[in-house]
Amino acid sequence: MTITTLKPETAAQAAEAVRWALSAGEPLEILGSGTRRGLGRPVQAGHALDLSGLSGIVAYEPEELVLTALAGTPMATILPMLAERAQHLAFEPPDGGTLGGLMASGLAGPRRISAGSARDHALGIAGVSGRGEHYKGGGKVVKNVTGYDLPKLMAGSFGTLTALTEITVKVLPAPEDTATLLLAGLEDAGAVAALDRALRSPYDVSGAAHLPAGIAARSGVAAVARAGGAATLVRIEGFGPSVAARVALLREELRADAVLGRDESLALWREVRDAAWFGGLGGGDSLPHLWKLSVPPASGPATLAAIRRSLDVEAFYDWGGGLIWLTVPADPNLPDAAATIRAAVGAQGHATLMRAPESVRAVTEVFQPLPEPLMALTRRVKASFDPKGVLNPGRMHAGV
Repeated sequence: MTITTLKPETAAQAAEAVRWALSAGEPLEILGSGTRRGLGRPVQAGHALDLSGLSGIVAYEPEELVLTALAGTPMATILPMLAERAQHLAFEPPDGGTLGGLMASGLAGPRRISAGSARDHALGIAGVSGRGEHYKGGGKVVKNVTGYDLPKLMAGSFGTLTALTEITVKVLPAPEDTATLLLAGLEDAGAVAALDRALRSPYDVSGAAHLPAGIAARSGVAAVARAGGAATLVRIEGFGPSVAARVALLREELRADAVLGRDESLALWREVRDAAWFGGLGGGDSLPHLWKLSVPPASGPATLAAIRRSLDVEAFYDWGGGLIWLTVPADPNLPDAAATIRAAVGAQGHATLMRAPESVRAVTEVFQPLPEPLMALTRRVKASFDPKGVLNPGRMHAGV
C-alpha cells in the first residue's frame, strides 16, 4: 500500500490534518520517527500523520525536576541534555525514537521494579483527539472535563486515542554510582528465589535479572561471559559510599560470586533493557519472534517450563522473575505459539508479541486479549476520544 504522509510543523496543523481525515473518512497512522512502528498490529490506513516535525524543548526546569518537550523531539536530544545536569528518566526507557513514541508505547526498563513505569512519570500532555480537537491535560491543570487522568491514560495507548503534540515528564537525579552483584550457576527457580531475597532486603535494589548459561555466554560484559554458566544479577545504585556499603552487606547475605563496577554495570543493564541477545525490539523478518511475558515472579520458572514442553524457546528473566523475555523461531510450520504461550501464562499475567513480521502481527493478538467487560470499557474510551476511528485503528485490538 502506498501511504501519503502528512507532516505538520505545528499543533494547529496537526489538528487540521485530523479534521481533514474526519471529513474525508480516511484513517491515519500516527508516526514519529517510526522506531516503534513494528510494535502492535499493522494499521490499515492510506495516510500517515508524521509528528516528527513537532520537535524541540519547550521548557526544562532542572531545579523543579520537570521537562516539557514537543512530542516529535528525539530521545537522542533529550537524554544527553538531562545527563549534562546529572538527571535522567528514572524508568529507564530504551534508546531511540521520540518522546511522543516513548510515551505512546509506555515502555520501561529494568528499573521499572523500583521507579515505576512511563505512566508514573507523565505529568502533562497536549494533543489532538480523533474529534480534531487540540486539548491539554495534566501539568498545571487540576481537573479536566473528561474525568480521566489523561497523561497516564495516554501512556501505552499506542496513538489510538490522541495524536500527542507535547509532553511534560518528571525527571530525577541520576545515580552517582552503580554496582551489580553476580551469582553464578543458579538454576531458574533458585535464581528467582535469590532475586526475591534481594528485592525484599533493605538495600534498595534497582535491578534484578537472571540470564541462563547460553545467554550469559553471549554478554558483551566479560565478567558475565566468563561466569561459566547462568548469571543472576542484582543492581544497587545511589551515592558512592552508600552503594559500597549496601553492596558489601548484600554480597555477604547472597554469597555473591563477584561485583561488577560502574562501567560494566551500565553496559550489562543496557543489554538487559534492550533484550540485546535477541536482536532488540527492531530487526528484520528473519529474526525469531520476540515475546514479553508479565507474570508473578514466583511462577516465572513454572510458566517457562510449561512453554518449553511445546515450543523451542530461548528466554531470560527481568524484574525479579516477573518479566520473561523469550524468542520463538520464525518457523511457519510451528503450532500456534501465541495460544501455547498464553495458556501457560494463564489468568495470572499477560503476554505481548514485541517483534514479528507484519504478516504475523496482522493475524495474531499482539496484546493480551481482554475479558469482555474490559474490552467493552476499551471501546467506550476509544469512542470518547476517537468516535470515527481515524487514529491508528486496530493498532492494539482488531476493530478498535
